[in-house]
Order: sequence, then C-alpha cells, then structure tokens
Amino acid sequence: MSSTDRRLCAIHQPNFFPWLGYFDKISRSDVFVFFDDVQLQKTRGGWANRVQLLVGGQARWISAPLDRAYHGVKPICEVRFSANEPHWRESLRKTVLAQYSKAKYFKSVQPWLDPLIMNQEVSLSEYNITAINEICNRIGLKCNAIKSSSLITQGNSTDLLISTVIAAGANAYLCGGGASGYQEDEKFGIRGLDLEYQNFAHPRYQQFKGDDFLPGLSIIDALMHCGVAGVREILRISV
Repeated sequence: MSSTDRRLCAIHQPNFFPWLGYFDKISRSDVFVFFDDVQLQKTRGGWANRVQLLVGGQARWISAPLDRAYHGVKPICEVRFSANEPHWRESLRKTVLAQYSKAKYFKSVQPWLDPLIMNQEVSLSEYNITAINEICNRIGLKCNAIKSSSLITQGNSTDLLISTVIAAGANAYLCGGGASGYQEDEKFGIRGLDLEYQNFAHPRYQQFKGDDFLPGLSIIDALMHCGVAGVREILRISV
C-alpha cells in the first residue's frame, strides 16, 4: 500500500478532558472515530468521566458524576450526567482556579476553557466531544472526526475495530499502547488493513517550579503550563 493511498484511522471513546496522548492520536490520524456506542462500565469510574489534574503537587482524580439509575448497560452516547449532583461543573471550575491560577498561561487559557467546563450539556459523550473539538480548534489541530454511532458496524472486540475502520473509509488502523493484551493483530492483515502502534512517548514540560514531572494528566495541565503554542509544538502541529 503506497503512502498516498493509505488512510489511517484512530478510534477512541470520547474521554473527559483527556491527556496529551489522546490528541497525539488525533493529530496522526486521517480520520478519528469517537467510539460513542460502546458500553460504559456501570460500577467503576473510567476515562469517560474522570481525569487527573495536578492538585497540591500530586496527581488527583477529578470526576463528573453520572446517572447510574438504570438496569443493565448503556452505550456512552446514552449516558447522562447525574441530575442529583448538579454542582460538579462549579467544583471543577474552582479546582482549576485554585490549582492553576498561578500557572504561566492561566490568563490566556482560562477565558476559553471555562465555557467548556461550564457547558450545560447533559449527555456525557456530547459534553466530551464538544470539549475535545474546541481544544483541537484552539491548538490548530484538524480533527476529521465521526461518531461510531453513525456507522454500520458489526462484531465484537478486534472484529468490531476492523469493522469500524472499514466503515470509516480507512485502510489502516492506529492502535493505542494498551491494546496488546487483548487485540488479535493478525486479523487486520487478513482483512487487508495496515496496523500501526501509536507508541506515544510522553514529553516533559515544566509544571510550576518543581523538578518532578507528573505525566498522564489532563490536557488542561499542559495548556496551563505550556499555553496553546507550547502544546502545538509538543504535538508537532503545523498551522
């Protein structure tokens, strides 16, 4: 397959203010699929509604409460925020203000980040997708994205991934680093698809004045410390 014919697809759940590696995956793909119709874990927290921020010099989980009052399982696109805990947005806003107000780029980032935090959208997936798309727009990252719920797919596990790649009009799949334990790599070649592992190496950047660096935090942390231009440089985005 020639490079001009290659169309690389990345697939990921719409996560909650995700980390740099998520945006690296978007930047490297020709088409990005928001995996919004896969089942959400009902009893445990996940990246769809929580992420880590730098709080008191340590990585701390910040979560958005979900409506769990349903039987069985639901796809992410049908999950809503809990109406019984309506103040989580204000809590997140206060945490960002308290922990990052002295960050180098707080004053330039907070004015456009705050409306994303305070977005009154009740759908978990739509809230996350709106935030991801706007962050991409701010850093100049073209996100050619579609929702898996809009595609006709079939199968489970690796077969579902393959079906999604094909339905998205791609012929190559960009795989994240955590898939090696369950993914059946040989199936991609059998279906005529290239398989590429992301192998994202987390860059270091200055977090306040400390010498220690905590990787894997929300994109919010990188934006506050590096600014829009700095994040663009980290992800090697050309505008």
